[in-house]
Amino acid sequence: MSRDLSDVTDALTHLFAHGPAVPAMLLAPVAALIATAGVRTRWSQRHGQAPPPDDTGARPPGAEAEASALWRMRTTVRDAPGSLAALCAALADRRIDILSLQTHPLAEGTVDEFLLRAPGELAGSELTELVTEAGGAHTWTERADAHDLVDAPTRLLGLATRTALDAAELPLALRQLLGRCTIRSLPASTAGSAGSAGSAGSAGDDVPPQGTLEDTVLRLRAPEGGVISVERPYLPFTPAEFARARALVELDARLGPRLPRGRDELTLSEGRNITVRRADTRDVEAAKAMHERCSARTLGMRYHGPVGDADRYLNHLLSPRFGRTLAVQTASGRIVGLGHLLWDGDETEVALLVEDAWQRRGVGAELLGRLVAMAAETGCESVYAVTQASNTGMVAAMRGLGLPLDYQIEEGTLVVTARLTPASPAAVPLPHAERIGTD
Repeated sequence: MSRDLSDVTDALTHLFAHGPAVPAMLLAPVAALIATAGVRTRWSQRHGQAPPPDDTGARPPGAEAEASALWRMRTTVRDAPGSLAALCAALADRRIDILSLQTHPLAEGTVDEFLLRAPGELAGSELTELVTEAGGAHTWTERADAHDLVDAPTRLLGLATRTALDAAELPLALRQLLGRCTIRSLPASTAGSAGSAGSAGSAGDDVPPQGTLEDTVLRLRAPEGGVISVERPYLPFTPAEFARARALVELDARLGPRLPRGRDELTLSEGRNITVRRADTRDVEAAKAMHERCSARTLGMRYHGPVGDADRYLNHLLSPRFGRTLAVQTASGRIVGLGHLLWDGDETEVALLVEDAWQRRGVGAELLGRLVAMAAETGCESVYAVTQASNTGMVAAMRGLGLPLDYQIEEGTLVVTARLTPASPAAVPLPHAERIGTD
């Protein structure tokens, strides 16, 4: 997986141009780490480096801290001397600690983003009222958690690393960068396209190369020619956020197609070996060959439309811009199964296609379990599958997850939604199969 080191360095420089200052001398080493194997921390292996608690005034081990809560808050203050100081003094009067602060200058005023630790009994409405009285306007608050304690440069470097290692991480990185938002990838318009996909692509043709920012919506040109649309109706984007998002997209574009190279080898009950790996648009021809070996019934169950149209879905389904794809291949390299995890705005869809000769061997269950594990790792609350009521194999696979399921059926179309929980299984193993290695 080759990468242009200077391109990575340039992209990281742009990424931090509108955020907390990061010395230029640090960017080249970080880029080198990304270009080889990603950033790996070793702090967890170091012990005994801190001074004794008596030297620092730290709370002795086991002491209970006063009940408190973390809050993320964003408010607009006047761009005048003393405005921010008055707000900070008001927070201090209520015993509210400021853990971090980022400023987003605007043409008029400044948007200040805080991470706060407040007394546990303080309600969000009280916090908003306090800030308003201190001169803040357009205040937004949300409960935070321990993940928000990571400082901004570290968080941005982590998102850049994830994006550099896996093209499918870009939508997820943008969501973590910008908070709660809806991200859609709109394909480029193509000759002969029809339906909503053609309309979406045509709408993106007006987006300039540098992208557009319109209050609560930003649009960026995707590397493959489409458009990435990000909408956050509850909170306008700032120019700094827009610049950071654009830098992540630029990093993705410069690195080109890439996938994690790991793969798992499994043994079926009859003794045949298969390999499960990530796939992308470079596997289109192999996927088309699998289509030719599938029956019309199998393709109809999967695509819910004319069998002749199945091939034209593959470029979309295999694109990392729209999700992640897993392929099952034989020892000879032939693809016999595909599993898709598709980002659908705020929701996540799972879809499976297994070649007829390989059905009812647990291949679909293996794919589905891995896809659900991926969804859980990215913070998804649920996944859904759209199939036909007669597709007993897919229904059985969803039931085999051992998760709470919701069913909706209309005119023969069945939507099964699995609610993910913190205890969701990491994967659903192949029945009577043995893992024989990972590379």
